[in-house]
Amino acid sequence: MPDGWQWDDTLFRGCAPFYERGRLPYAPGFAETLAAALGLDGRGRLLDVGCGPGTVILALARFFAEVVGIDPDQDMLAEAGRQAERRGVTNARWLAARAEDLPAGLGTFRTVLFAQSFHWTDRDRVAATVLEMLEPGGAFVHMSDLQKPPAEPAPPPLPAPPYARIGDLVRRYLGPVRRAGQGTLANGTPDREDLVLARAGFENFERHVVPAGEVADRTADDIVAWVFSRSDSAPHLFGDRLGDFERDLRAVLRQASPDGRFAERPPATEIMIWRKPPGER
Repeated sequence: MPDGWQWDDTLFRGCAPFYERGRLPYAPGFAETLAAALGLDGRGRLLDVGCGPGTVILALARFFAEVVGIDPDQDMLAEAGRQAERRGVTNARWLAARAEDLPAGLGTFRTVLFAQSFHWTDRDRVAATVLEMLEPGGAFVHMSDLQKPPAEPAPPPLPAPPYARIGDLVRRYLGPVRRAGQGTLANGTPDREDLVLARAGFENFERHVVPAGEVADRTADDIVAWVFSRSDSAPHLFGDRLGDFERDLRAVLRQASPDGRFAERPPATEIMIWRKPPGER
């Protein structure tokens, strides 16, 4: 887990209703890219660890016989269930659990996926457990927004959201160190998944980058939802100052774009895959 941080159940408290509106989508075609890379054919099972409101697992459900999403936040799972029903996904089930609770009697899987969630876990312990849960030759998949994307070829047609000023405002209310549940992340979240997975015994690494989608029009309400969908600015962190914070946030947005319209390009999606050795049970 991040250095000096202890898990608590308030990490994403109150964020679930804001996810779909606030978060930019993964790159279009990420599901097809992953299906092609893994040779998915509608068989086998997928486990999505830290599935949130089902963003990734529901896009991949058609490539598996069954998909299982786990998340410690009950509101996230409730939202995932609603989204599954709305999209007509019938082969998904949900379990309230942390990664450290695995294997949790869930059986074996063809693929285990972490979409921007692995850094919140006890990574060495979880990687070793996932290795045992995978079928021989099964895949550990890590998905995230591409870090340090290339520069935009041209400026967007509308102002970009003022993320730097939003960050300053959050720090003014919550302090200079990034909040995470009841604690803080003084040193950020860990990286170098490659070293963790190598220690666990995974091999045959491959990486895929799915190009970013088209520029998206965003409203002030979308950006407010983005702020409240994040663990470091979850609504509950502001306590009785939540209304004041939202008022000041909307003032920042009006200064950046008086008509409340913004534009930004969703990031490219990075997919990293490691395999369980085919001869290992």
